[in-house]
Amino acid sequence: MKLGIRWKIFFAMTGLIVFFVFLSWFINDRLLEKYYLYSKKNSLIQTCHLINDLYRQDSADIGLQLEKLENIKGVRVVVTDNNFVIKYASFFRETNPSQISQGKVPNRRKGPLFLLRSRYVKPIKAGEVKVIKDPRLNTEIIYLASRLDNGYYLLLTAHKAALKDSVVIASRFLVFTGLFTLFVGGMAVFLLSGRLIKPILEIKDIAQRMAHLDFSRKYSGRTGDELDELGESINSLSDQLERSISNLRQANEKLQQEIDLRKEFISNVSHELKTPIALIQGYAEGLKVNVIEDDENKNFYCDVITDEAAKMNRLVKQLLELARIESGAISLERVNFDVSVLLMKVLKKHEILFKEKGICLETEIEPNLYVNADIDFCEQIINNYLANALNHLDGFNTIRIRARRLSEKTRVYVYNTGRHIPEQERDKIWTSFYKMDKARTRDYGGTGLGLSIVRAIQEAHGNQFGVDNREGGVEFWFELDSVNHVDME
Repeated sequence: MKLGIRWKIFFAMTGLIVFFVFLSWFINDRLLEKYYLYSKKNSLIQTCHLINDLYRQDSADIGLQLEKLENIKGVRVVVTDNNFVIKYASFFRETNPSQISQGKVPNRRKGPLFLLRSRYVKPIKAGEVKVIKDPRLNTEIIYLASRLDNGYYLLLTAHKAALKDSVVIASRFLVFTGLFTLFVGGMAVFLLSGRLIKPILEIKDIAQRMAHLDFSRKYSGRTGDELDELGESINSLSDQLERSISNLRQANEKLQQEIDLRKEFISNVSHELKTPIALIQGYAEGLKVNVIEDDENKNFYCDVITDEAAKMNRLVKQLLELARIESGAISLERVNFDVSVLLMKVLKKHEILFKEKGICLETEIEPNLYVNADIDFCEQIINNYLANALNHLDGFNTIRIRARRLSEKTRVYVYNTGRHIPEQERDKIWTSFYKMDKARTRDYGGTGLGLSIVRAIQEAHGNQFGVDNREGGVEFWFELDSVNHVDME
């Protein structure tokens, strides 16, 4: 089973706690008794110096002071004169003092005096701390025998068995405290490891989301250490990846659209050229094999070939012009001019056509509408709009031309009576070869490129264009950059 970081930390830290608890118990079991013995020896030597100072000062309450030392240091004290007559003994405190001064000591209380007899005189003079076995009690005793400055002999004793009992108690207590430390430490490590691992798990989740291209979650931890720096780096990487992938997706979508447009363009061009080529081929073959013999029909055949060739020529020219505008191969020659004058000039050219078709022309053109644009392209937009209006004219046969200034822009409108453009079709009509009414387009010989050229010209100028359904008809419009007449070149 795979262990997570939290459990690894828990087991590692718990293992360390167990190791140090066991190490403490082992050291305590092996060395504590020796340390106690060492400390006790030092305590006996220190007590010997204190008692020597008391006798040197010849204090009146020396018995009380010795009793205090016995209780504080946990030792038994025996003081004798040069003849080993007891002057003070902890095991004689209950005896009458007169008995102590006369050496009348009960036999049951003379046990420790054997330490001060003749064969122990040498170690007494040396003042060493030793451990011996009491033959009467069959126990080990730690003792220090020394001679005081006033000539008295001093014997300090302590039972080693008490030290062993203390060591055993300390070892047992250490076991209990070790188990308690292990339990509390384990709980603390478990909780602390969960808190430490939380930002790591958060970063892991963010990384997994990033692998699935989900960049919605960000690192929000505030540990104040290297994990914060890692989290901020992950956030920065997430933002950069999100932007890069978003840009890549947009580029792919744009590329796919361009591929689709190219396919559609090739299909549309092929479709537009197929009919005239077929007609030209058919009529040319008819002339070649002399299907007809009278001149009238031959002239008709020739007229059909000429008309279809002219349509193909017009289509190819418009395609080339559209491609050059969209690719930026043609640079705009911007000049300042009065668009109202240009509108009247274009309408003058169409005057005869308007009369022939019985068109009612209305104009609402403000004077002195100075703009900055490519005048030739601007005239082409007007011509394309007028051609579109003439081809889709219906009802009252009315065309209305308007032009007015809108703050920093000048807008030109071309309205014609006729059917409204459905809402879902209004964006599609600017696409190359798009024909809303294919039967009607075929009647007037349209290519479906006129409005596409308008779109390309306006995008090159960086200006708006559009179409709106009005009462009784449709109104196309486009904008130009306005200038003051004083800026006219």
